[in-house]
Amino acid sequence: MPLPFALLDREAFWDYDHVMEKEPPKPSPAWIKIVSRDEASPELMEAVMSQRELYPPEYAIPVEELRRPDGSESASIVMSHSLIPQALYHAFALYGTLLSPDLPLERRQHEMIASTVSSLNTCHY
Repeated sequence: MPLPFALLDREAFWDYDHVMEKEPPKPSPAWIKIVSRDEASPELMEAVMSQRELYPPEYAIPVEELRRPDGSESASIVMSHSLIPQALYHAFALYGTLLSPDLPLERRQHEMIASTVSSLNTCHY
């Protein structure tokens, strides 16, 4: 009868101590094709507009610090899902639903949760 994996010599399968001595690899930024508003299909525009309706009104106000020097909007986490409109809608409609003022959390608590998660994920959004 073979031994369970936990009872085998771990060094024979993986040098954990050696791995733990190394600094974890730095992830490289991903490049995701984004469909621009000018190129957006009716299905994509419907998905974008429908999920936006679920967000509180103050979320529609642009954050000036995120604008590019030429005045255009920066890349959007929402539009990074633009190749799959249904995925865009469902992912961000869920988030919009969780921001409902009928739920017990306030905007500042939503922002704190989002900031903490983004920080842990080393994401600037």
